[in-house]
Amino acid sequence: MYNKKVVFAIALFFSAIQLTVSQNNTNSPYTRFGYGDVTQSTATELRGMGGVSLGNRSKNTINTVNPASYSSVDSLTFMFDIAGSARYSIFSDDDGSNKTFNSNLEYLTMRFPLAKWLGFSAGLTPYSFVGYNFNQVDSLQMPVSQTQDAKYINYYTLFNGAGGFTQVYGGLSANFLNHISLGVNAYYMFGEVNNNRNLVFSSTTAYQSVAYANSISANDFRFRYGIQLYNTFAEKHDVVLGAIYEGKTKFNARFSAIANDSVLNSANGFELPQTLGIGLNYTYNKQLTVGIDVTQQAWAKTSFMNKTDSLLNTTKIALGAEYIPNPVGRRYTDRIRYRVGFNTVNPYYTAGTTKLPNNYTVSFGVGFPTKTSKSILNASIEYGKMGSPLLKENYLKLTFSASINEFWFVKPKL
Repeated sequence: MYNKKVVFAIALFFSAIQLTVSQNNTNSPYTRFGYGDVTQSTATELRGMGGVSLGNRSKNTINTVNPASYSSVDSLTFMFDIAGSARYSIFSDDDGSNKTFNSNLEYLTMRFPLAKWLGFSAGLTPYSFVGYNFNQVDSLQMPVSQTQDAKYINYYTLFNGAGGFTQVYGGLSANFLNHISLGVNAYYMFGEVNNNRNLVFSSTTAYQSVAYANSISANDFRFRYGIQLYNTFAEKHDVVLGAIYEGKTKFNARFSAIANDSVLNSANGFELPQTLGIGLNYTYNKQLTVGIDVTQQAWAKTSFMNKTDSLLNTTKIALGAEYIPNPVGRRYTDRIRYRVGFNTVNPYYTAGTTKLPNNYTVSFGVGFPTKTSKSILNASIEYGKMGSPLLKENYLKLTFSASINEFWFVKPKL
């Protein structure tokens, strides 16, 4: 019976891949830089904790950020997690404000044991989102003789873009000596980003409009390695120290540009950054968990369109906590999970020549256990601020997920 359930879950997972890829969308002018808005694809419950992930070793969470966590899976259960989100943004500048609303299927993940000491996970998660549509009005000073006043020609520029990169991953994690877990994720990344810019002059001038378009398409593999050191002290104190590493990876991407139907150039020269992260989680009496993560990505040392000076190194700091009144309580309210978190990170790109200030996010979350199984319904809400004084974005993002956790590997008694 449990073999049939596994086959059914895997079939359901792959049938949902196309739907998930087609639903990815966003609307932010800042996604036109670099590879777009790069996401860590954390589970909903971890988003409620500010994204704290590296030291998370919960049996109830599929933690794809640190693959060393998979070995914490219960040896008798199969877990499937699917999440969707809605984001409401307000963009403001000196001329006013604009509101947008977007929704996405966020991720599909699953996890199950291969042995008591070995866990496996696979899934589909986004790597980056691109989506924007806006315009700018400006004027161009024309050359004139010394006896004439300066002449200006008005024009406006239309910007729009869409796309992003998606990754399918598979990961293994193994326990050693009852206190060490090692893990690895293998990712297959694919997708395309399209950027368009139309320069439109007034009809009263002799200048022709210019339509410029470029695209980046890619498909490639990359790997992430993780480790977790864990121990329980005096029965009530659980401590987990986690870390991740990714080496700088050559990205099999292709760039092409077109202006007024004429091919300008095509190029390679793309890389993904080295990533280092370390995090610490502490849990008291299975009730209160607090954690901190620090993650650095060396974007400045990567090649982007054959240049190594166009991106910036990033440092992300995340803090979070979860509280469960009584994990084994009989009352339903005893087992509800409450979460809070905060994180900050500097953007990996510049807006032209302008270095942008740090992004900030404050988050809250809640987990509702089901009455008849180990499954949990999770929700998180994030309030974030990003952008420069010239164009600010304030947003609210609501993410909801269903973590289906069932006893599937119990052989029936004769």
